[in-house]
Amino acid sequence: MIFGFYTLGCKVNQYETQAMEQLLTAMGHQIGSFQDVCDCYVINTCSVTAVADKKNRAVIRRCRKAAPQAVIGVCGCYSQHAPQALEALQVDVIGGSSQREAFLQAMLQTAQDRQHRQVLDEALRRRQFETLPAGSLEGRTRAMLKVQDGCVNFCTYCIIPYTRGPVRSAPVELAVEQAKLLMEQGYREIVITGIEIASWGMDLPGKPGPDKLITAVAQAVPQMRIRLGSLEPRIVTEDFCRAMKDLPNLCPQFHLSMQSGSDTVLQRMKRKYDTARYYESVRLLKQYFPGCAITTDMIVAFPGETEQELEESLRFIQRCGFADMHIFPYSRRPGTPADKMPGQHPNAVKEERSRRATQVAAQMSRQYRQALIGTVQQVLFEEPEGQYDTGHAPNYVKVYVPGEGLRNRILPVKITGLKDDGVVGTLTPEE
Repeated sequence: MIFGFYTLGCKVNQYETQAMEQLLTAMGHQIGSFQDVCDCYVINTCSVTAVADKKNRAVIRRCRKAAPQAVIGVCGCYSQHAPQALEALQVDVIGGSSQREAFLQAMLQTAQDRQHRQVLDEALRRRQFETLPAGSLEGRTRAMLKVQDGCVNFCTYCIIPYTRGPVRSAPVELAVEQAKLLMEQGYREIVITGIEIASWGMDLPGKPGPDKLITAVAQAVPQMRIRLGSLEPRIVTEDFCRAMKDLPNLCPQFHLSMQSGSDTVLQRMKRKYDTARYYESVRLLKQYFPGCAITTDMIVAFPGETEQELEESLRFIQRCGFADMHIFPYSRRPGTPADKMPGQHPNAVKEERSRRATQVAAQMSRQYRQALIGTVQQVLFEEPEGQYDTGHAPNYVKVYVPGEGLRNRILPVKITGLKDDGVVGTLTPEE
């Protein structure tokens, strides 16, 4: 049978889609394009905001209209959180955010007997990490390695703890085994990812810290670059930085979750740190990894956010000097405490504040990239774009180089100028 996949949301969803594709091909099935005629379609959903829920429903409706006879299966956080909403959308198989093999088996059975099925559990009762194959059928240059699932932070704007359940960690041995397999498959870089990787190990005997896992993976595949997913600021300590700086293949790019640069907004969000603790993490990373890229996310127009609080955030991000930022206007998420908070902002305010924050972020990004001119960066080339081959430096800055046929090679590049979303450079002789 031919399966088409559509994935919304985070890197973990992307990882799990790739795993399902591998499981199906191992059973003898084919993976087709979601845009083409397939026997079955899988929509892997996100539910981080109400906007994401709307996108999920739109994709499902389009798929059903385009392929009335196909088997449509929906899995992920949206279907885990709101399976009843999918009944009206004529979904054949409803899965959740776990039990991927059982979900695929249900789709295969439904393809035979056309019976509606659900494969759902209670997310908050999960205790075991679900082992899935790592890597992609497309043979990309960079692979994700999922090492953790679940979250227990319960931030006021977030539904994910309810859709993903408590923290479950991959054993070190499993992560190392999968990393070695990815190396054998020809990948050049691994992104260690999870729903909240800073909590890795809290459910394992002895409660080891994430630095133990990162060190084990990095040392197991010394020829590969290791990149970290989003980090919670509280795990960035002096001991953490000392352990990480001794790993020569660790990429000096750290995505440090922030959400706001105002202490009072952070309190309403129920984040577990304040700006002083956050800035200490920034300071430590810049001390131990000179020139590193620190990136982050920021939510503007959170319920009750005043003009003064926004200005505090804008001043704070400039103090941190981020290399790149993702700016999000707050989006209401039914079922979360923030959805019922007073002081909900109209869209016009959200757009205006998002624009102001984006301008500051763009200026910082340009300053960071400007400082790279004249340096030599080891670039992992990924794909051609027009007359350029493009890839990423260890700091994850996108690099454009005139040339062709460089894919999946790591080569030294001298940075000579800027582009809108990265830098441009020329290949330099290898020493």
